[in-house]
Amino acid sequence: MSRSTRATQFLTQAKVAHEVRSYDYDPGGERVGLQAAEALGEDPCRVLKTLMIEIDGRPACAVIPSDRELSMKKAAAALGAKAAQMMKPADAERITGYHVGGISPFGQKKRVPVAIERAAMAEALVYINGGQRGLQVRLSPTDAAKALGAVVAELVA
Repeated sequence: MSRSTRATQFLTQAKVAHEVRSYDYDPGGERVGLQAAEALGEDPCRVLKTLMIEIDGRPACAVIPSDRELSMKKAAAALGAKAAQMMKPADAERITGYHVGGISPFGQKKRVPVAIERAAMAEALVYINGGQRGLQVRLSPTDAAKALGAVVAELVA
């Protein structure tokens, strides 16, 4: 497995301190974020999942703790939209350039608005997908939000 992806290159270019961690990805697993947390021996609140959504028909990205569920109403409001819905996996792959299970908010093919769950900002370090199945980057949530130009808001149900 390559430890260099568009996501890690994005972080390096943005001069964001990060550590790359890999784990054995289970392609049959349903909840990728929880699987990553268990494999890394981390609390699920520190392993964030990247969800591609559509806000008023436009692509966007929500980053929330892997043990929580996204509130579409809160995500829409945070990103200044009236409505939000999950993006179809094929559309998410086309827009991001990543495969489902390896979608990162960093280094996507097309830059989209990003919102990060406020509760994640209380953690010193979090894990976010590094652009490949089984690859996570460990970094400061504040640095992640700044590099992404992300909105920080309450996004979970």
